[in-house]
Amino acid sequence: MRKALKVSVGILGTVGVLAALALGYLSTQVTVRGPVLHAIAGIGGVEPTSAQLAGLRLAPGFTASLYAEGLGPARVLRFTDAGDLLVSITRAGSILLVERDADGDGRADGVRTLLQGLDRPHGIDVAEGWLYFAETGAVRRVRFDAAARAVSGAPQTVAALAGGGMHFTRTLRVGPDRMLYVSSGSSCNVCIETTPRAAMLRVDPQGGAVTPFAEGLRNTVGFDWQPGSGALFGVDNGRDLLGDDFPPDELNRIVAGGFYGWPFWHGDNLPDPEYGAHPGAAGRAPIAPAHAFGAHVAALSINFFDPDRAPPGFERAALVGQHGSWNRSVLSGYRVSSLHWAADGRITERDFAVGFVQGGKVTGRPVDALPGPDRAVYVSDDYAGAIYRIAWDPSTAGPGPVFVPPTAAGPHQAGSPSSPAASALSRLDPAQQADATLARGAALFDRHACADCHRGGAPGMRLAALGSRYSQAALGALLATPPASMPAPALDDADRRALAAYLRAAYP
Repeated sequence: MRKALKVSVGILGTVGVLAALALGYLSTQVTVRGPVLHAIAGIGGVEPTSAQLAGLRLAPGFTASLYAEGLGPARVLRFTDAGDLLVSITRAGSILLVERDADGDGRADGVRTLLQGLDRPHGIDVAEGWLYFAETGAVRRVRFDAAARAVSGAPQTVAALAGGGMHFTRTLRVGPDRMLYVSSGSSCNVCIETTPRAAMLRVDPQGGAVTPFAEGLRNTVGFDWQPGSGALFGVDNGRDLLGDDFPPDELNRIVAGGFYGWPFWHGDNLPDPEYGAHPGAAGRAPIAPAHAFGAHVAALSINFFDPDRAPPGFERAALVGQHGSWNRSVLSGYRVSSLHWAADGRITERDFAVGFVQGGKVTGRPVDALPGPDRAVYVSDDYAGAIYRIAWDPSTAGPGPVFVPPTAAGPHQAGSPSSPAASALSRLDPAQQADATLARGAALFDRHACADCHRGGAPGMRLAALGSRYSQAALGALLATPPASMPAPALDDADRRALAAYLRAAYP
């Protein structure tokens, strides 16, 4: 069972198929395929190959490589302070540590098991010396030393969670308020819940108190907070058995006390044919989605880029892992997409990594797509038991839109016609304007409000003839160790190179 090929219903057995239909797993119009068996029982998968990676279509300027393999059904990824990757192997009941690539060969240096024998662990996060993990029926934690790459002591139960039924994964993240946020999917395809399910829960890591944060979320597997605005966004999987193209999976902006429709409404607040007239819908006011994905694409993760570590054009973007449909006559999803927020809040979706179905065969099912501290993106694949590294190569990257901070306002918005950086860029020749490094430098110039100090003022504060007065290396060194009168912005080596290149080009 290592191939993503169509199989006969006989492999599942008549009883197994009837049970799956009863639980809402299958449509009678859908051929049972490898992804179906994988979705229901974790059966099936493929070995990652160089041909598979070569067949991926990536966003311009990115390249893909195999970072780790042989992991089993890898799900949620989180980086440690030491740069290693934690990964939950949910169906195997374990949490692994994938050692960072210290020798520079592009592959993880090793894999070690931190915890095993767990009850389908899924969400993981690290805070204040604890490794938190969410099993099907509980939130637990264990002492974790990132430098030693080891846990110590016995795991402690923080809080109990309702279990049973469908959607057994629980995703966990430590919020900006240091509380634990846990998503608990519905126990069914569509029904009235009697326990805290189809909800986002808030858990106190000290006392273990569990309180509802938001409701009507059928299965919000992935969620993250947007840098700058602090808004919480989650991806939600829509219900089954309403056809190939309805309802869409959703992106929701999740707010405290919010209600997002399930099981009474879905999509753009359209009544459910079974539960739309249910008495429980009376008086409820569902919040409409912020963005609609395709139906049944199974969006399982969302992770925002750090604006200070993002490639040009991705400073206000997030990545979404689309695991792929299994109850649709024509497969959909099986890709990683990027969501881009415009200054006015509008969201556009683009392809980031496409091609996990090749030649009609499923070659991978992406779960988590996590930007790393090295500016690469790490993607877990529970079908191939692998983690991929998708790296940005600035030498091949085209120009991206100049960054606009989520909270920016007024005449210094980056990229606006009145932006100092945009005005300076407009004076450059077309080749310079198309240079991704210069575009990044311009974004940094605006983000750190450099013009506020250097526009007018004393002669020594004016930016003039930098290109003739400083070499690239000399200007980079000045930015690394600025004079006492100049603030020291948070820049890494790549940032300093980009800002120095922009300053020399804009002020020759």
